[in-house]
Amino acid sequence: QVQLVESGGGLVQAGGSLRLACAASGRTFSSYCMGWFRQAPGKEREFVAAIDWSGRNTYYANSVKGRFTISRDNAKNTVYLQMNSLKPEDTAVYYCAASSRWGITLNEYVYWGQGTPVTVSS
Repeated sequence: QVQLVESGGGLVQAGGSLRLACAASGRTFSSYCMGWFRQAPGKEREFVAAIDWSGRNTYYANSVKGRFTISRDNAKNTVYLQMNSLKPEDTAVYYCAASSRWGITLNEYVYWGQGTPVTVSS
């Protein structure tokens, strides 16, 4: 069982930056692949970024590639999402999730946090 708690969301102007964090409980955090997803109002939840258990392999949605960076600190049981050059279309609730295998689709992730809202004003 893994419990995930996101933090770091808020209101930012277009072009600004935010750093999201997701703290995980449990001793097996380092064995999970971690992902960030987001859900904008009226839209389906979508993949943003993923990182493997070691932190050496990452993958990004095209919409955020070059602007967002996912990383993890297994000693702190925490995964991060650094978001730069934010755009109004990045406005959404951001969720972190854990999977026992590598993947970028929602149904591959078993454990989910409660989400943290990000609002980017123009």
